[in-house]
Amino acid sequence: MRYLIIFCFICLGSLPAHGQREDAGNYEYDREVLFGINKNTNGGLIGGISFKIGSSIDDNLFQFFQLELANVKNPKEVRYNTALGNSFIFGKSNYLYSIRPQYGREIIMFKKAPHQGVQVSALAAVGPTLGLIAPYYIEVYLSRTETIRQQYDPNLHQSRFDVLGPGRLFEGIGESELAFGAHAKAALSFEFGFFKSNVTGLELGYLLEGFGKEIVLMPTTENRQIFQSVYFTLFYGFRR
Repeated sequence: MRYLIIFCFICLGSLPAHGQREDAGNYEYDREVLFGINKNTNGGLIGGISFKIGSSIDDNLFQFFQLELANVKNPKEVRYNTALGNSFIFGKSNYLYSIRPQYGREIIMFKKAPHQGVQVSALAAVGPTLGLIAPYYIEVYLSRTETIRQQYDPNLHQSRFDVLGPGRLFEGIGESELAFGAHAKAALSFEFGFFKSNVTGLELGYLLEGFGKEIVLMPTTENRQIFQSVYFTLFYGFRR
């Protein structure tokens, strides 16, 4: 709901000065630069961010290069609150950050009529994935006066009531491991706005991603080598 509210404000922001813009009603463009915020079934409140550069091949066909940064979670992760007001994920031992450079093609299926309507496009993209596996730290009791921050270990941390909260932001990032893989996605894009020079919209799609090894996010449950998700991305950008 929060994303939909933000999206509505962005759309409304494109309405002023409608009659004063020279590019109103003109939707032909050769290049675009878009920025996006992603929500997906493998992510949290914000699943990731993206940056996209596209160029035209012909009137209805475009190519694009895109970079996505996403936080991938195990579907069985559950967040708990502590008496101190902190929240943590019990049983989680690692983060997985996916860095996804990709190349794709986009076909315009339905163009906008002047000053109204929605442009609908179909797109597909593939590319390599660089996975950053970073340890997930928690702070636990040693005694009434002493605590320690450690990566979760099921042999050491058997009760969630001994946990005071998560570790510090980016703690352990220097101990990260790398995993290599690949991904592919297919989506529909719905674009709004009255002007060629800027665009707002929504991308709905499916993404499949695989790594060369199993990624252990929660050692006490099933872990995966292949991840799939349904996602939507709210985007805003510029065209010429």
